[in-house]
Amino acid sequence: MRQLLWVATIAIWLLGETCLAKSSTPWGKNYFPNVTLTSHDGKTLRFFDDVIKDKIVAINFIYTHCAESCPLETAQLVQVQKILGERLGKDVFFYSISIDPEQDSPQVLADYRKKFRANWTFLTGNEADIVLIRKKLGLYIPEIQDGSNNHNVNLIIGNQATGRWMKRSPFENPHILADQLVNWLGNWKQKPVINNYATAPELRNIGAGEQLFRTRCASCHSITGQQVAGSIGPDLYAVTELRDKQWLLNWLQAPDQMIKQNDPIATALYEQYNRILMPNMRLSRQETEEVLNYIADETLRIKQTANLARK
Repeated sequence: MRQLLWVATIAIWLLGETCLAKSSTPWGKNYFPNVTLTSHDGKTLRFFDDVIKDKIVAINFIYTHCAESCPLETAQLVQVQKILGERLGKDVFFYSISIDPEQDSPQVLADYRKKFRANWTFLTGNEADIVLIRKKLGLYIPEIQDGSNNHNVNLIIGNQATGRWMKRSPFENPHILADQLVNWLGNWKQKPVINNYATAPELRNIGAGEQLFRTRCASCHSITGQQVAGSIGPDLYAVTELRDKQWLLNWLQAPDQMIKQNDPIATALYEQYNRILMPNMRLSRQETEEVLNYIADETLRIKQTANLARK
C-alpha cells in the first residue's frame, strides 16, 4: 500500500512539473499582440503566430530615411548575420520593424534591405499596432515621443518558448551578440566549456579612439589596406593621409549635412557605396580627433609590420 502511495505521489508530482513547464513563461499569446504586419516581400504575418512563436529572435525598430542610428543598427546586424551563416532563418530569426509605416512601404523596405545585403525580414504595418508591439517589448519610451521619429535604439533578443528576453545595444560586439542568440538563448542548460587560461595572451589597453571605432565604425569599415568583399563602406587604411583633415572632421561629425550641401567627395562616396548614407553618430570634436588618430596609428602599425616582413 505504501509503495502504491509513493507511485501515486510521484505521478502527481510529475504531472505538476509538466503543467508548470508548459506554463512557465507569461510571455505567450495572452501577452504579445497578434496584430497583422506586412513583410518587405508583401506577405501578411501575424506578430505572435508567425514572427515570434517558439522562435529565437532579434527584433529592432528602424525607419529607412534615418540619418543617425538606424543604418548603424542594420549594419551591425549584417555583421551578426555573417557570423551566424546558415543558422539565420533556421535556428535564429531577425526582424526589423518600421516605425514610419507611412513612408516605409514594402517596396521601400525591400530596397533598403537590398542595399545592406540583409537576409532577414523587414516589416511594416499599422502605426498603432507597431506602437503596441514596441510597448510590449519594452522599447517604447513615452518621454521621447515628440512627434518626430525619436525612438529607443536598443534591439531586443529573446526565445519566446522559454520566456527569456533581453535588451541589447546596437553597439554590441557582433560576436557577443551572436553567441548570446545561439548559446544563451538556445542552449541554456548546456555545460560550459572549461578552458585553461594559463597560456592566454595578455590583454592590452584599448584607447578611446579604438573603442569608438569598434563600436561606431567597424560595422561598415575596416583598416587593412584591402577592401573586404561585401563591405558597406570603404576600407580606411591611410585615409588620414589621402584626405584633408578638416574634410574628415566635417564628414565624421555631420555626413548627412555634407550630402545635403552636395559636397563632391561625399556625394561620390554615397553613390559608390550603394547610396547608403553614413549615419550621423553625434561625435564631439574630441571624439572625432580620437577616431582619426586611431586610424592613423593603425595605418602606421600595418606599414611597419609589412616592412618587417619584407626584411
